[in-house]
Amino acid sequence: MEFLQQLVNGLSLGALYALIAVGYTVVYGIIQLINFAHGEVFMIGAFGALSTWLIIGSANDNLSLWLLPVMLLGGAIASVGVALLMERYAYRPLRNAPRLAPLITAIGVSIFLQELVRLFYGEVPGFPDAKRAIPFPQIDYVTGPAINVGGLVIQRAALFTLIALVICSIILFIFINRSRLGRAMQATSQDPDTSRLMGINVDRIIMLAFAIGAALAAVAGLAWGLRYTNIDFRMGFVAGLKAFTAAVLGGIGNIAGAVVGGLVIGVVEAMATAYIPGRFGGSAWKDVWAFVILILVLVFRPQGLLGSRVVDRA
Repeated sequence: MEFLQQLVNGLSLGALYALIAVGYTVVYGIIQLINFAHGEVFMIGAFGALSTWLIIGSANDNLSLWLLPVMLLGGAIASVGVALLMERYAYRPLRNAPRLAPLITAIGVSIFLQELVRLFYGEVPGFPDAKRAIPFPQIDYVTGPAINVGGLVIQRAALFTLIALVICSIILFIFINRSRLGRAMQATSQDPDTSRLMGINVDRIIMLAFAIGAALAAVAGLAWGLRYTNIDFRMGFVAGLKAFTAAVLGGIGNIAGAVVGGLVIGVVEAMATAYIPGRFGGSAWKDVWAFVILILVLVFRPQGLLGSRVVDRA
């Protein structure tokens, strides 16, 4: 029973990483850009949801369920807006530059967004010290007492995260494989030059990819706040790095692989915390073991768990 409990805990944590990792994958699949600022887009989504609560529902400590979609919409608007501005003014001018240039730019954008949120919330009444964790509102039915199912204790926020991952994955799969815009995204990812000749607006498709990734990150940001009851301006760095690890672990550019990679990272962290004894176990070492798994996979299967090996032809 203890093993099943740790498995459930790991899957719920991995669902958070998977939501962010899919955003990495969607953008990388279109323009082969590793957007290290995506973790900060996730953070912006959480702060956008918090700002929505401050504007609409801050009079109540426990909020009604109706405010959940409103907070999600506020977080999505904030994260998508930031992602589109990032694409237009930071990445698009460097699209034909050497690959190191947008990579360094992404790191700079990441630091810029962290400091922007810290300084902005330091001016908001009630948050004089934005360097500390900021309490996140709790919502009726989504947070509260845990659910006991056959001896398994499931946190409501963890259940919300898993359900959100399933719903978002299904919607994204249908959109990419059944819609006209989704087929345009597939064509652009395979050959952007030919796609332009066929009448596809490649710039618009790239913006759509950034918007989809940002919206998924906003869902993860809301889920993170509900799960941990607080957020801070640094939260995107480690979570984004774990999500990037999940994307590489599953096979960079493969959406199903990003989901699997995120779940694997979450389970590895939970199991390492519970079962590795001595000084190399416990929560302090969970990040180490997660990255050890990544190293092993890259050594023995560089294309990732679900990725396909690419052969260069003469």
